Amino acid sequence: MAGSLFAIVFPACCSLCHQELAEAGTIDICPRCWASLEPWSGAGCARCGLPFSSERAEDSATSLCPQCCDEEFEFDMARSYGVYGGRLRAAILQLKFRRRERLGKKLGGLLAPTWTSLIDTEVAPPPIVVPVPLHRSRQRDRGFNQAELLAHGLCANVVKARDGKSPRVEAHCVERIRATESQTGLSVEQRRENVRGVFSVVRPERVRGREVVLVDDVMTTGATLSACAAALKKAGASRVLGLTLARATPQFPDPDFAEPAQAIDDVEREWR
Repeated sequence: MAGSLFAIVFPACCSLCHQELAEAGTIDICPRCWASLEPWSGAGCARCGLPFSSERAEDSATSLCPQCCDEEFEFDMARSYGVYGGRLRAAILQLKFRRRERLGKKLGGLLAPTWTSLIDTEVAPPPIVVPVPLHRSRQRDRGFNQAELLAHGLCANVVKARDGKSPRVEAHCVERIRATESQTGLSVEQRRENVRGVFSVVRPERVRGREVVLVDDVMTTGATLSACAAALKKAGASRVLGLTLARATPQFPDPDFAEPAQAIDDVEREWR
């Protein structure tokens, strides 16, 4: 009743569908839009989780995408909650470029079921959760690291599933040692070169001999996750898994959003 009254006195609209909210909440997304953020339930690559456009792909001998068949990735396995499109894409852009920190932790909670499918919950100790770091200059401009918010939101929901055995977020054991240009608009090979050697593990004792789960918002070609995984394995991590909120793939284009002609940094300045 209090939420409904607050919404009447201070009316607001859903940030995704722009319809008036019936109840006030900590995030301005209506229940209908939130319910539409569904996980990917179709066929996918057995290793990196790339969604397949046809269920028949699972009938093949390997069920691997071409990149995984060529063993191009340094991580052992990766999964994404959903396909980067529609309202899930809109929510991620809201998080990254409109300073929606509460939304980041809420979205991180969506990763809990995907975590369960990726991690053996009976193994102790639980894996270390490492958000993919931003360069200091980028994080200073944005004010936060969206991957870190997702990681904390994930762990807050995983605790309940593990009977109080909480995975630990290590937000400062890996750093991005140089600023890189945006991956937007780069080819697959350019993306790999852009992030090659860009990550360094500054606290190797935290990951040595441990299973590590890398958390990020979007996986496109896997170049960033792979480069970060390479640094973690060099530091002694026994196994590195990738977990992202969305997977961008040309096999599932988003008809509701056109790719901006300008760089993503220009979009950030316009939204500010």
